[in-house]
Amino acid sequence: MDRADQPSRPASIAYNSARSVLSGNWVGSSTVPSRTLYPHQWSWDSGFIAIGLRHLSAFRAQLELETLLDAQWSDGRIPHIVFNPDVPLTAYFPSPDFWRSSSAGSKAGAPAAIETSGIVQPPIHALAAWLVHQADPAASARRGFLRRVYPRLMAWQRYLTDSRDLGGRGLASIVHPWESGMDNSPCWDPPLSRVEPAATGTFHRADLDHGCPSDRPTDLDYGRYVRLAAHYRDLGYQDDAARHLFAVEDPGLNALLIASEHALAEIATALGEDPSDHQVRAEQLTTTLLKRLWNPEAGMFLCQDVITGEPIAERSAAGLLPLILPGLPGDIVDSLLSTAAGEHFGLGSATRLVPSYDLTGCAFDPARYWRGPAWFNVNWLLERGLRRHGARRRADALRATMLRAATTSGFAEYVDPFTGEARGTRDFSWTAALTIDLIAEVAC
Repeated sequence: MDRADQPSRPASIAYNSARSVLSGNWVGSSTVPSRTLYPHQWSWDSGFIAIGLRHLSAFRAQLELETLLDAQWSDGRIPHIVFNPDVPLTAYFPSPDFWRSSSAGSKAGAPAAIETSGIVQPPIHALAAWLVHQADPAASARRGFLRRVYPRLMAWQRYLTDSRDLGGRGLASIVHPWESGMDNSPCWDPPLSRVEPAATGTFHRADLDHGCPSDRPTDLDYGRYVRLAAHYRDLGYQDDAARHLFAVEDPGLNALLIASEHALAEIATALGEDPSDHQVRAEQLTTTLLKRLWNPEAGMFLCQDVITGEPIAERSAAGLLPLILPGLPGDIVDSLLSTAAGEHFGLGSATRLVPSYDLTGCAFDPARYWRGPAWFNVNWLLERGLRRHGARRRADALRATMLRAATTSGFAEYVDPFTGEARGTRDFSWTAALTIDLIAEVAC
């Protein structure tokens, strides 16, 4: 990495340990989330990784995003996995021979020379690109970084707002639980119950070769994930709402979609372009998000099942993520802050970090993937949201707790929200990257 060790302690210990994780997971032009469990490039992982890398090397942070965008499909989608051809097919499932992007996705615009998945993940990328540019504007300008990525990021946004507006009401839909980033959330249980699972003997779960079964999705859930992915593949990855088995408007993904429009407005301004289109879109999307997904009884945003037209009653941390947005009505902000601190998420009282799912929910599990554990990227977003809306003490407390949990857990993929005990894999890249960002922001 380019920059010298940070001098203060104990922050310097955490900083240098996190830097070592990122160095160990760097593979030449991008960063794997984990050398064992996730040996390829993941979309929203790379966004969060670039946000941390910008404090170490602005060039590497730019390259992280550029490498991901090199795999963008011509319809604008950024695939959730970009596969490394040097990694054996058996190292991860679903592997490139399952997705068959270059053949099955050819009509949808998949690149011919790069194998990817056919689904997407939340759009953190424009925000990441703007933050990376701000880390070293002069170097960014010399490389023409913003000028190169801006049209690609616009195409990505338009894919989500146009092709993925499956409900016809202005919000983007996910067509697979993995697209939410919160893969195994209980929010997906009701719509997934309509999906016939693939037989367990038809695939091998490589995740169980590296992870504890009690931390991972069940075979039943995984079978449904495989069925959905195969169905979408067999449709040529075409976004025809009438043929989707699963279509959900997720508040977390849409909050990041709006945040990215705000970031694109900043990028447009920096490039001497007119930002008004992005500003108007951000305002329109925010209005629609409030109209479609805000639930005053729950005190938070809820997912909407597009196929049935009904809200999904389960509460997940995704419903708190609109806190990252400017311009929310004051009463909405107050309700979100109250819900985050209340019985369902317990921030500042029952829990150390915001859990991924409702503490009182019948499916809550503090160890199992996205069904209760606390994740660093979610808490990083919420820390920004708290700070944006003036809850500085809560933000400071959350930041301090995140830094302690990251270092004591060995930069775990996720942790028990009550104890901070490490779960999932260790030396996880976005945990390390966001640790560096939190330390750097304190130093500013």
